[in-house]
Amino acid sequence: MKKIIPQSVKNIYHLFQAVLANVWHGFPSRKLKAIGVTGTNGKTTTVQMIAKILEEAGDKVAVASTINFKIGEKEWVNDTKFTTLSSWRLQRHLSEAVKAGCSYAVLEISSHSLDQNRVWGTDFDVAAITNLTREHLDYHETMEKYAKAKEKLFAMTAKNINGATVVNLAMEKAEDFLKYGVKDKYGYHLATRNVERITQFNTFHEIISENIELGTENTKYQIQDTSFQINLPGEFNVENALAATCVGLSQNIALPKISQALAKIKGVSGRMEHIENDRGLEIIVDFAVTPDSLEKLYNYINKLKKENAKIIAVFGSCGERDRGKRPIMGEIVARHADYCFVTNEDPYNEDPQKIIDEVFAGVLKHKKENENAWRIFDRREAIKKALQIAKSGDIVAVTGKGAEEIMVVGAKRIPWNDPRVIREILSEQMKK
Repeated sequence: MKKIIPQSVKNIYHLFQAVLANVWHGFPSRKLKAIGVTGTNGKTTTVQMIAKILEEAGDKVAVASTINFKIGEKEWVNDTKFTTLSSWRLQRHLSEAVKAGCSYAVLEISSHSLDQNRVWGTDFDVAAITNLTREHLDYHETMEKYAKAKEKLFAMTAKNINGATVVNLAMEKAEDFLKYGVKDKYGYHLATRNVERITQFNTFHEIISENIELGTENTKYQIQDTSFQINLPGEFNVENALAATCVGLSQNIALPKISQALAKIKGVSGRMEHIENDRGLEIIVDFAVTPDSLEKLYNYINKLKKENAKIIAVFGSCGERDRGKRPIMGEIVARHADYCFVTNEDPYNEDPQKIIDEVFAGVLKHKKENENAWRIFDRREAIKKALQIAKSGDIVAVTGKGAEEIMVVGAKRIPWNDPRVIREILSEQMKK
């Protein structure tokens, strides 16, 4: 059935559902300020940062992201496996946020939800995009169509007389997202990026991070005359923080207050999460599911690596998604890591072994099977083997699922959480 009905027809159904959901719940987004965050990577982290900034400014905030839901003080895990909820669940969440007295709703917005009209009727006050790199080409087919889907969030925001947009100036075709007529436009980038000057729009605020100091668990930088420290490593997290900062500025929150808020974030679950251990290992769990996010992650890891230390990678690729990225991901990881374990990761209705083999085809460009690269179907076993060969000082990176609580295998939704499994294995190995 899924292949018989064209997506365009399905989208009409989704639009109908979105109209009904908004009418039923009374268009709740009109009664608060909705902030939509889209992009290929970094959406979840950026959403958490924005929420913290708004809370620090004294506002009551609702959140809907890949990892969590939040309405004021109440917070719970997102175990739906959806970045953006169905139109009914989204509008219900917004309605509950209004009833709870929230001033803002910060929403992670996927390209699928935009294409499928699932967020129709949501009155966005701010649209932000973190970046735009290869992903979901199984669905969108081309990068042009993927970008156009993302643009829909900005077109929706442009309907708001007081709307604001936030754009990463370092990404390709940033100008396509700056073209929408809104009250305030913000463009951001790192001072270290060679950003092509965008001259056709002379009315946007340019926010630049300077004097970046990268640490193993935190990063320091400066915006104008304000110093910042975030308890997250890597330049990519500075970019996420810049996006959140621009959103804060659009809501008239001063830079010192934004800096104060960001400094209070101790970390984001499953995003560059460090797993404590007594073996002297640097164990990192990250969501990284695209070629670009893996490249950035391993560039950072290589800067961390001490002399003679090894990088050990555990990863895979999701089923029913862009197949073309699988060997690319394998090649990227194998180029950076000393040892690679390719394993199972949310195959959905695809053959898990076939997915592993497609990723492994890229690994074989740099590694030899059963010498410094292995295919291990069982994810727990793959993590276990990686930790067994790891020695003090080594870096073990487990990517692809972050802090997710579910692994989808066919029709089954199996409880799974990478950080929890890693801690269980470490405990078992310590007892031996």
